[in-house]
Amino acid sequence: MKDNGFTLVELLVAVLIFSMLAVAGVGLLRFSVDAQAATGERLKLLASQRRIESLIMSDAAQAVPRITRNEAGDPIQAFVGDGQGFTLVRGDIDSLTDVARPALQKVRYRLENGTLTRSSYAMLDGAQPNAGMPLLSNLAAVQLRYRSKDGWREVWDPLRPDLMPRAIEMIVRPAQGPEMRYLFLVGAAA
Repeated sequence: MKDNGFTLVELLVAVLIFSMLAVAGVGLLRFSVDAQAATGERLKLLASQRRIESLIMSDAAQAVPRITRNEAGDPIQAFVGDGQGFTLVRGDIDSLTDVARPALQKVRYRLENGTLTRSSYAMLDGAQPNAGMPLLSNLAAVQLRYRSKDGWREVWDPLRPDLMPRAIEMIVRPAQGPEMRYLFLVGAAA
């Protein structure tokens, strides 16, 4: 007698092999989708960090030694910095001609309740900072140091009020994840 088909055992073995291949394919597809989602989240975080780094770098590089005044009219040094943040006056540089424009803006970076914020002032003299724009949140700590010609300082307190640091070191410690270390050149040092 001639066999023209598969036996039941052969058919069951073929179905078993096909189902194992299908399960492996679904597992591989799931791993690929999860990896793509994790990569997308990580890239979004890195892009956010780069935008913040560019903003601070721009402000610090365009810092000018302009002494300002508080609401009472008392002079405030050109650059104020401590462990919680810093305040500076930035000029506007024309990128095509490298010429400073007369537009000046006073900005402040500060760690407030686990959030790094950037505030600007409506006027250079006699004004309070506007409501801060949150840059990074869920931070455990931010450590700042300021570079003088003599070395690093925790607080910027120069002898002359128009002196600015050469650089700012900022170490950001998020509540979760690795710490980030930034170095920004200030004013003419850039």
